[in-house]
Amino acid sequence: MSHASDKTASDSPPERELDDLSRDLLSRIPTGIFLSGEFVPGASGRELEVLNPATGQALARVASAEERDAVAAMDAAAAAQGPWAATSPRERSEILRRAFELMTTTYSDDLALLMTLEMGKPLAQSRAEVAYGAEFMRWFAEEAVRVRGDYFRVPEGHLQATVLRRPVGPCLLITPWNFPLAMATRKAGPAFAAGCTAILKPARDTPLTALLFARIMSEAGLPDGVLSVLPTQDSRGVGSALMADPRLRKLSFTGSTEVGKALLRQAADNVLRTSMELGGNAPFIVFDDADIPAAVSAAVATKMRNMGQACNAADHVFVQEGVYEEFVAALTRELGALRLGSGLEEGVDVGPLISARQRDDVAGLVDRALAGGARALIGGRIPEGPGFFYPPTVLVDVAPDAEIMTQEIFGPVAPVAPFRTEGEVVDWVNADAVGLSAYLHTRDAGRAMRLAERLEVGMLGVNSATISNAGAPFGGVKHSGMGREGGKEGIGEYLESVYVATPVPPQP
Repeated sequence: MSHASDKTASDSPPERELDDLSRDLLSRIPTGIFLSGEFVPGASGRELEVLNPATGQALARVASAEERDAVAAMDAAAAAQGPWAATSPRERSEILRRAFELMTTTYSDDLALLMTLEMGKPLAQSRAEVAYGAEFMRWFAEEAVRVRGDYFRVPEGHLQATVLRRPVGPCLLITPWNFPLAMATRKAGPAFAAGCTAILKPARDTPLTALLFARIMSEAGLPDGVLSVLPTQDSRGVGSALMADPRLRKLSFTGSTEVGKALLRQAADNVLRTSMELGGNAPFIVFDDADIPAAVSAAVATKMRNMGQACNAADHVFVQEGVYEEFVAALTRELGALRLGSGLEEGVDVGPLISARQRDDVAGLVDRALAGGARALIGGRIPEGPGFFYPPTVLVDVAPDAEIMTQEIFGPVAPVAPFRTEGEVVDWVNADAVGLSAYLHTRDAGRAMRLAERLEVGMLGVNSATISNAGAPFGGVKHSGMGREGGKEGIGEYLESVYVATPVPPQP
């Protein structure tokens, strides 16, 4: 596949803040729409600007897709669907395996640096995302050759039932900005493994990683048309055009609950298969019998991953009264020691938030909490200077039903509230409309299993800071969405079951 005509990010003037390595990388990243194996300008010629959140300045200009590009992508996906579904599971598996190897060797450093440039997370966290995101390609390379059907006789005995599993067909994959590689691989990996074609619509703020992902898939041998990538500043128009097309069979979306609900209403018109990974607002619960140093370390890790901009980040902290003061003091000390700055700088722990709007949303939540009587032990104020930074913040004297305790923060802010009994904290958590994940710290194994059954969440981390893994099902309950990504369940979201009945011949 030729890429000689690719427009690259070097077409934008280099910024003084970027080092030579960053400028060299941007000069090699395609910024056209990816259609039928080529990077091309959009039909309208319009472009969107990609900002460096550490400076607020432009990194690149990227082609912005419109409805005509969506139709072209759908044409390509529909044309490629039959041949791609007919490829052997082993061939699909080997393409995914090659993509995994490219991500973890040839393109590992490029992917990490690019995510830090366009999203802001520290380089160490970007490298961790490369490893995590690539793992979905390896996992689903293995799952591609393990799809099974079924064969049985119906209870009445007169029919033999064969159940086939086949790809659902062309898919629309809508990914967020906070994990621009991992959210693409977590959706595209199982789609390709199952034999589905896909149209990837990355977040407006982070299209460069998705375009580099397209190049990697092309180099791995993915046939033309199986993947299209449509960066756009007209998400509603492009998405609506695709979802109105009767050839589309599946929608997978990760993002806010509000947008997810709107997409579900649209999906109803064509009765699309849907997977929704929506809002989080995860509680972090610490009991009196917990290992407090370990709980504090876990709270820092899960609160500050991606500057708190993760759907499964610990949004608010509940600590049992007996250890409340000890925990708050240690948490404040640990968060106060973290270094705020550009993710490109050595030793930085906390990068910028993705945009001025996101920073201002976080600041507004904190300001309203302070006005309502909360106290900031550290942080709580936007720092001076360029970029979209917000400091690590610990809030106390916060009521359990305060806005900042019931809304997803998506920032480096830890409101902490005390609780008395197990039943009390369970009631607080289950009153929330969302239920993606929760974290629990206790030495009581019985309590851990009891709460696993009582807490209305899809994932529970016990004495742990991390839960995400390619081999495990990721997803929530209630307004946090439907369906699961990763694990053996992940590929099932892209397969449909076909029941074939044949008469049982009479015995001779």
